[in-house]
Amino acid sequence: METKDWRLEQERLEWVREKLQARITELEPEVEGMQDQATEIRKHFWEEVTINTSTHEDFEETFYTINQQSAVLAERERGHKRLTQQWNNMKRLLPSPYFGRIDFQEKGLKFSEQIYIGVSSFVEDGLSFLIYDWRTPIASMYYDSSPGVASYVTPIGPIDGTMDLKRQFQIHNGQIRNMFDASETIGDDLLQQVLGKGADSQMKSIVATIQREQNAIIRNDKSRMLIVQGAAGSGKTSAALQRVAYLLYKHRQTISADQIVLFSPNPMFASYISTVLPELGEENMQQTTFQEYLDYWLGSSLRPEGAFDQIEYVLTEHGAPGYEARLQGIEYKASDAFLQALQNYGNWLGQEGMRFNSIRFRNRDLITAEQMRAKFYGYDHSLPLQNRIVLLQDWLLNELSTLERMEREAPWVQEELNYLDTEQYEEVFGMLHKDREVFDVAEQYATVREKMTNKRRQDEGDFDFGQKEEELLRRKIVKERFSPLRKSIKKFSFVDIKGIYGELFVDEAAYREKTNAVVIPSLWTEICKQTRESLLRNELFHEDATPYLYVKEMIEGVRTNTEIKYVFVDEGQDYSSFQYEYLKKLFPRARMTVLGDFGQAIFTQATNLAAADSPLVRLFGEAETSLISLVRSYRSTREIVEFTRAMLPDGDEIVPFERKGQKPLLTRINDREKLNVQMVANIAALRAEGFDSIAIITKTAAESQKAHESLRIQGGEDLQLITKETFNFEKGVMVIPVYLAKGVEFDAVLIYDASSGMYGLDNERKLLYTACTRAMHRLHLYTTGDWSPFVQALPVNLYEEWNSYTSE
Repeated sequence: METKDWRLEQERLEWVREKLQARITELEPEVEGMQDQATEIRKHFWEEVTINTSTHEDFEETFYTINQQSAVLAERERGHKRLTQQWNNMKRLLPSPYFGRIDFQEKGLKFSEQIYIGVSSFVEDGLSFLIYDWRTPIASMYYDSSPGVASYVTPIGPIDGTMDLKRQFQIHNGQIRNMFDASETIGDDLLQQVLGKGADSQMKSIVATIQREQNAIIRNDKSRMLIVQGAAGSGKTSAALQRVAYLLYKHRQTISADQIVLFSPNPMFASYISTVLPELGEENMQQTTFQEYLDYWLGSSLRPEGAFDQIEYVLTEHGAPGYEARLQGIEYKASDAFLQALQNYGNWLGQEGMRFNSIRFRNRDLITAEQMRAKFYGYDHSLPLQNRIVLLQDWLLNELSTLERMEREAPWVQEELNYLDTEQYEEVFGMLHKDREVFDVAEQYATVREKMTNKRRQDEGDFDFGQKEEELLRRKIVKERFSPLRKSIKKFSFVDIKGIYGELFVDEAAYREKTNAVVIPSLWTEICKQTRESLLRNELFHEDATPYLYVKEMIEGVRTNTEIKYVFVDEGQDYSSFQYEYLKKLFPRARMTVLGDFGQAIFTQATNLAAADSPLVRLFGEAETSLISLVRSYRSTREIVEFTRAMLPDGDEIVPFERKGQKPLLTRINDREKLNVQMVANIAALRAEGFDSIAIITKTAAESQKAHESLRIQGGEDLQLITKETFNFEKGVMVIPVYLAKGVEFDAVLIYDASSGMYGLDNERKLLYTACTRAMHRLHLYTTGDWSPFVQALPVNLYEEWNSYTSE
């Protein structure tokens, strides 16, 4: 880069920063003043309002005055929020105002415009763009185009022209540290420097280094379903978060952050990504896990097994009684065949087989299950199940009201009357006093009417306090006792969902009859036994939780959330057909973005996102579905990517980024204690190199616990143990099971035990691959015996080996 260009760019940078600083200084008193105004209005809100409800006109005037004051306050608060956001955006820009520049000459014009691109826009005097937001249409050329013929799309159509220059900057505290003129999209020089940095405790924005294929994900606005199949470290989660920021920018008049929800793989991952959007000047979208949704909707009546408890069972209970049947059950209950079976079961329930819970009160049935069944099947059979359930609910509430009135004369009510306290009597007396006032007005009216008509009343008014008092007390007592029954009916507790779901698992013949199932697992009898026993304990296997909710909502109706406009699912390969169907029903108006990697499908119910018959394509139809594949891996050095991709049958499709490093190191020592000593020494050496984020990755939580204790004994005092209850991701040295490390990256990764005994089965190949692909700069594997067959099969030129037998 010529010295003259560097000088001119630095001068322009200083000029822009002066403009920014001037605007920040100018806005500061406005921001504070508007905040003070809003505070004052809130403080004196009721002083400005005169409450008068004497007449209808007074009430209306009071109502309008309150509304007017509320509108003034709301406008001040909106203005303050808008101004504060502008102010914060400019303060965020000040240290590094922009990261890119393109010179673009629109077709038909004789001059080029210099377009400087940053995290947000900065306009001088409302006219001239000194910085363009990276999400503007014109900025898309920075990510998608090379110098030469270029175009971008606007709301009114495409704009064609020529890009004369593309320049990338690294600016820190107002100084240009690096500057590159790129012939391609985002250049490798800049990427090399960004990717060479250490891992952080929280994910960072990638707006300065977005690649063309990532930009296609970010700006896709036509697909109802966007599927992103991306290799480990390809930046799919980063692209998804920038996509959220883009959607909030493009649709800022119609979409807010709380109308977007992201399903994360675990709570710790939610913490890991929590700063990306605020870094871009946007509020965070809603974040949750699918397990949290299951726990919420299942309530407290059943205890659902967690996804991590399920995988822990699958990985640790090989050979245990019933293991093979449980595995078959996990696979079948996540399948399209079981989904179809439940839909058929719903049709069968429309004709027969519904189960209900009797409404019981004081150890007796008020309304029996048989009465409900007869009433339910007495309704028109063409009505959907949920419509008939609502009709039955209305009938039950009416019946309960009748029974409640009859119950007031029951002997137990008299007994409770005798034990009422003073407070309850005073409450009833107050109600009677109001009734007496109404009664007196009616008496006065009747007396006047009697005099005017000269006709004697046939009923003489006589307000009997004693009789009214007892009536009210009886009504109050019975109403309080019936209140829980009324609430339970409103919650559909009269429907025996547990019994209805359990009826599927009586025996094979009954299951086929009720579901028309053609293919069922060979160990169905054992699966039925396991499921029934779990339900008897008021527990649900994880594989039963979503089907159970499906049956529940098939009968009671779906609890939809129509406010959500976009749903993002990370680690989408770990979701089943059932879970996607459930999400579609839960958010019927939402567009969906699903991110995943079938190479990291470590759960039994895995979904191949890119397969031609993927359930995701069927969810909204092929016409409304787009698939984008990311094959280039940026996280790890070339040596680590070459090592890890060789573990997968189709790993050749993964393209490593050209960042050089050390080959993975394989260490074998036949004594576990000595191996732990070596591991602690390696950790110390890595920390001395400046690596702050180091993970010892194990296969299971049980192995993590054991490794944590063993390494601490050997001097690893500052080790963190990460469990499914860990909610915050911090730098340091940690021991973590592989399924909790998904989506996260570390400077260095140490595989605690890469032996054939730990990763020997074919379904454990992806576990080892997932663990190794967490590493950015260093990867170490350890064993005391034979290596995993997936390591043994690797070409020897892909790694270095340290063996105690040859080193001693």
